Amino acid sequence: MLYSSDLLAIVGAGEQASLSPRRLCLFKTTTGLPLRELNFLTSILAVRMNKKRLVVVLLEKTFVYDLNTLVMLDTIDTVPNPKGLSAFSPSLEGCYLAVPASATKGSVLVYNVMDLQSHSEIDAHRSPLAAISLSSNGMYIATASEQGTLIRVHLVSEATKSYSFRRGTYPSTIYSLSFGPSTQLPDILIATSSSGSIHAFSLSLAINQRSKRSTSFLGSVLPDSVSDALDPAHHHVLQNAVSSGIRSYAVVRKIDKLEGTSSPSQFTSLRATVSVITYNGYFQEYTLSINNKNESLWTMEREFNLFSITTG
Repeated sequence: MLYSSDLLAIVGAGEQASLSPRRLCLFKTTTGLPLRELNFLTSILAVRMNKKRLVVVLLEKTFVYDLNTLVMLDTIDTVPNPKGLSAFSPSLEGCYLAVPASATKGSVLVYNVMDLQSHSEIDAHRSPLAAISLSSNGMYIATASEQGTLIRVHLVSEATKSYSFRRGTYPSTIYSLSFGPSTQLPDILIATSSSGSIHAFSLSLAINQRSKRSTSFLGSVLPDSVSDALDPAHHHVLQNAVSSGIRSYAVVRKIDKLEGTSSPSQFTSLRATVSVITYNGYFQEYTLSINNKNESLWTMEREFNLFSITTG
């Protein structure tokens, strides 16, 4: 869906012509009629769009279209991307697309879809990528590799400078990454994994602490002799939120903040609304509260089994 508008991009999952995974239909819900169809030689693996651009991800190619005219603007040749990994920032000022740049290591190609040119390539991990996310303003990118033990956050403009957060000691598949909906620095980053846990990382606290040690905003990557995983206090985990091995996706829908009063640098307490959807048909909504002592509390607000909901 294009934001909360009536425009949907629909891709089928069947072998019938109308449900082909090689066919993209732009559909207007207010009229119930298709506006335009695009057909491709191979299956569509991901679709992203904002008010100006439509991005279609295939196995080895990514197409960029003008959303209003559906004129093809560019074709990006990519490494094989069977999972359709991609991230897209909706901001027109920092309108970036991120796709894997290597099939053997965790490199990311960052492409400016407004200027239609490559912006940078970020070497984020030694292992191939499992998840990518861009902040809504396009300033930050989060990545996880197939190992799933470290999640890194990069400042897109610097390309090589990062924060690292340790999800856990043992490998786990990261299913989703999501920044908080901030127009500046996102306050938190949410991840879901095959362990069934939901992980929240306090970005604002990490940057406050790092800035005290470095004059560079998102200072240099720590040397090899020092672990690049930050203190576990930045990590807030909800264990067993989903059954182990069940694919899940989480997004941060809303954040309410209360500024500290003792000093400008005091950690800001916040309350985040986190929505989770799972492949076995559940929708969950949680409130994550983090106080100014960095103590956290997860509260489930509601849960639905979407397969059991019927309409009258």
